[in-house]
Amino acid sequence: MRCVIVRRSPIHGKGVFAMHALAVAERVLEYRGEITSWRNAVRRHQRESVEGHTSLFGLSDGRVIDGSRGGNSARWLNHACTPNCETIEDDGRIFIQTLRPIDAGEELFIDYLLAVDDPEDEEARAQYACACTAPDCRRSMLAVAA
Repeated sequence: MRCVIVRRSPIHGKGVFAMHALAVAERVLEYRGEITSWRNAVRRHQRESVEGHTSLFGLSDGRVIDGSRGGNSARWLNHACTPNCETIEDDGRIFIQTLRPIDAGEELFIDYLLAVDDPEDEEARAQYACACTAPDCRRSMLAVAA
């Protein structure tokens, strides 16, 4: 039984929404797509990217899942500084799991935890401005520097 649907998001572009109530710690999606190197994925993204949208998900072994190739609805998950879902890597696969109960119709969010080569580069940081509207929004989709 399908538990999510993709539709227009009030946060950004398309989003993923619960079709029915979801329990805490429920795995709702697998992030799917072509597994490739970062080099190939970045080159392809620069050539074919949809403005304001990236479908690349890094794996711990240095490879990347390119959701723009053979991907599923998980590529439309939006970022939130206070997410209601998390990503779990299991044997080279990425799963989306709820962090709390989610109501039917509620949008699902993950924290992108992005990184840039130069975190002090204001132009690069501006590309990753957050639109989540959470009360504790950090105004960026970038990971907090440790």
